Amino acid sequence: MLPRFLISGLTAAVLALSPMLPAAAEQLRVASLDSLESAPVLHSNAVLIINAQTGVPVFSKNADKLSSIASITKLMTAMVALDSNPDLDAALTISDDEVDRLKRTTSRLPVGTTLTRREMLLLALMSSENRAAHVLARSALPGGTDIFVSRMNQKARQLGMTHTRFYDPTGLNSGNVSTAQDLAKMVAAAYRYPLIRQFTTTQEHDVYVKTRLTHYKNSNALVREGEWQIGLSKTGYIQEAGRCLVMHATVGTTPLIMVFLDAGGSAARTNDARAIRTWLEGHPGTWLAG
Repeated sequence: MLPRFLISGLTAAVLALSPMLPAAAEQLRVASLDSLESAPVLHSNAVLIINAQTGVPVFSKNADKLSSIASITKLMTAMVALDSNPDLDAALTISDDEVDRLKRTTSRLPVGTTLTRREMLLLALMSSENRAAHVLARSALPGGTDIFVSRMNQKARQLGMTHTRFYDPTGLNSGNVSTAQDLAKMVAAAYRYPLIRQFTTTQEHDVYVKTRLTHYKNSNALVREGEWQIGLSKTGYIQEAGRCLVMHATVGTTPLIMVFLDAGGSAARTNDARAIRTWLEGHPGTWLAG
């Protein structure tokens, strides 16, 4: 039987996600989950796994806990950038504005690097390249980055992400906060963008940076390994947020939205995802329907 904290968490998660649910799925199927054996022990401090077709939660742990979300932010950055109907073939140049003076992180895109908007979007989503994300925001709308971040917050409200706040487009600002419940809504929305699906699941890509061929890899080891059916992926890390991971992935024949926040070690978030998958595959008759 599931622990009481998990059942109550599932109930709260369903209520929070109710705008996403079709009418037929609004009745919580906790009874079917009661027969499951003990849930896996996870290292992430907040977790939410939901059936992407019905919106019904499968697993919940601190799903309403507010956390910094680091580069998970870039999914919202990509959506707002694409909503502006940009010219993806336009050239964007990294300027001094893109230099990180908050965390003093480094980048393989030096000031003066020019790439197409399409390549900047790919690097921001696939490899979590901060300067690429920042130049996308700075160049997308009249008024620059400040107006762009305001639009990010506006879109969050439109999606029903009531506990989410953005202060920058990269996730380097620890004030970018959300909950697993809210991020499940963001993943569902981002999945509707074909380019976001494609770019977040690209395993690797080469670009010329000032005539030098530079190799980038996907920041999610599960994407690089190629053993999962992943339709969307985004990782995140700053010290305040811990290791974070969101995915839209299919287990068995069921598409799931997976959110893991504030994991400790570098492999903890992917190990949690593997543990959840193994646990669910061990109980196919209780949750895979639908």
